[in-house]
Amino acid sequence: MASVTFSNIGQSYDLSPDESTWALRPIDVEFKSGLTYGLVGPSGSGKTTMLNLISGIVKPTQGQIYFDETDVTKMSIAQRNVAQVFQFPTIYKQMTVFGNLAFPLSCRKWSKNKIKDRVESIADQIGLGETLGKSANKLRADEKQLVSLGRGLVRDDVTALLMDEPLTVIDPQYKAELRRKIKKIVAGKGITIIYVTHDQYEAMTFADEILVMNVGSVVQRGQPEELFERPNSRYVGNFIGSPAMNFIRGVVDQGQVSIAGQRLEVSTSVTTLGGAEIEVGIRPEYVPVMEAQGPNVITAEHISVSDMGSTRVLNCKIGDDIIRAKILRDQPVPKLGPIYLHLPSEKLLVYQDGEIV
Repeated sequence: MASVTFSNIGQSYDLSPDESTWALRPIDVEFKSGLTYGLVGPSGSGKTTMLNLISGIVKPTQGQIYFDETDVTKMSIAQRNVAQVFQFPTIYKQMTVFGNLAFPLSCRKWSKNKIKDRVESIADQIGLGETLGKSANKLRADEKQLVSLGRGLVRDDVTALLMDEPLTVIDPQYKAELRRKIKKIVAGKGITIIYVTHDQYEAMTFADEILVMNVGSVVQRGQPEELFERPNSRYVGNFIGSPAMNFIRGVVDQGQVSIAGQRLEVSTSVTTLGGAEIEVGIRPEYVPVMEAQGPNVITAEHISVSDMGSTRVLNCKIGDDIIRAKILRDQPVPKLGPIYLHLPSEKLLVYQDGEIV
């Protein structure tokens, strides 16, 4: 149980790194002890590299890594005392499920009774209780991944628990329940968890704090609500949320924002952006349908409807841009054609060159 700190850590797999070859661009970042962090971003954004630097699988090109106040940059994997769960199953094929789960504890000289109690407890919690006597090699792929996960959770003395897309091969219907069980297993133990995923919904429901990554850099860090309500860039607004945030092109004219010739009040000061081309961003969740014109109500063209189960998304056009409005399933769906949409000023964000103003 420790905080993990990167001090000017950079990683390149090129002997002479330059701007184009950093897998993880030089960064200062801290993961506080006892919190759960989600690393999200597309493939190649540096998520797994960050995990491998923490565990010691990869040595950094530059900088130092600290666990609390201890410099672990040159320490071996064993000395760092971390548990790592990989994307695809890693099991000891010659062992039973019990043997796989017990292995990390046997290496640390736990007593047989203590090992038995801990293994059985973890196995029951993640749904492996009936398989402990089976050969791990004869399990299904998803069961093998549960074994890998259980081996990461069975120790309660680790410095950090690193999880690299551990639920990829798990049945989608079981993922939410398994995330809940993981949180319950580690609750109150002060373990720092760093969880890599492509699934922003998974990160939003699991992590205390999220780091959004792109091209080897952390582009925004914050609590799930903060990233949803105030993405600092077009990139984050598109990555977080389903459907993504609306971005509608406009201009600033005489201190006011105008989109497709329609003026809007915004909560952001735009007085220094006279004549500038901007975009206004708003979540589809915050775009209600109105019956008539009014303050911050725009006229758009309703062109289609997307059914998302419990909600529907109205796809509308304003100028050359698409704006989406999310409505509950029990709400009436407006006819195709002209439609009035309310864009509340407190929910409108202003972006210039892809960055929030």
